[in-house]
Amino acid sequence: MTASNASSDLPPSKDQLERIAAAATGKPEPRKQIDMGHYGIRIDRDGTWYHLGTPINRLPLVKLFATVLHRDEDGGYSLRTPVERGRITVDDAPFTIVAAWYDETGAEDMTTRRLMLRTNLDRIVAAGPEHRIRVETNPESGEPRPYIDTGNGLDALITRSIFYDLVDQAIPMERDGETVLGLWSGGIFHELGSI
Repeated sequence: MTASNASSDLPPSKDQLERIAAAATGKPEPRKQIDMGHYGIRIDRDGTWYHLGTPINRLPLVKLFATVLHRDEDGGYSLRTPVERGRITVDDAPFTIVAAWYDETGAEDMTTRRLMLRTNLDRIVAAGPEHRIRVETNPESGEPRPYIDTGNGLDALITRSIFYDLVDQAIPMERDGETVLGLWSGGIFHELGSI
């Protein structure tokens, strides 16, 4: 047996099997992500993106980065493509809410209308079962910190002015013997705080 025949008698490696399966199904060949470490990118509390301490002023570039932003299992954040992955720092939440309004199209009553929120990157999110508003309280200052889940574990901080506008529109509701303020959207009541 020659050396070339001996190698063909060996069973295919896992990588070879994956390439064969990819070719057979027409799917792209699976790739291992390269860990790039930390990219030197930070998102500050007001949603501004920085690279090595310099603000990234090109909004289309920030929007592109946001499309590959992921929440990691350890609670951190990373930018991931099929080829590489790198960590970034997020001071609070990766996005901020800069506008809010009610879309009452098709709403039969107050409980079925939809509160629409726009992020600083122009993404529109409708508050509802999949995108809930929650309010955390800073234990030191007692200041409310309102957020909405924009999907995939990525939150948007609702800016103070928008939050106070929402509080002005809130209605009281009795819950567990306590009166709370909140808003109906997407068929659920989103608590904003207690009276």
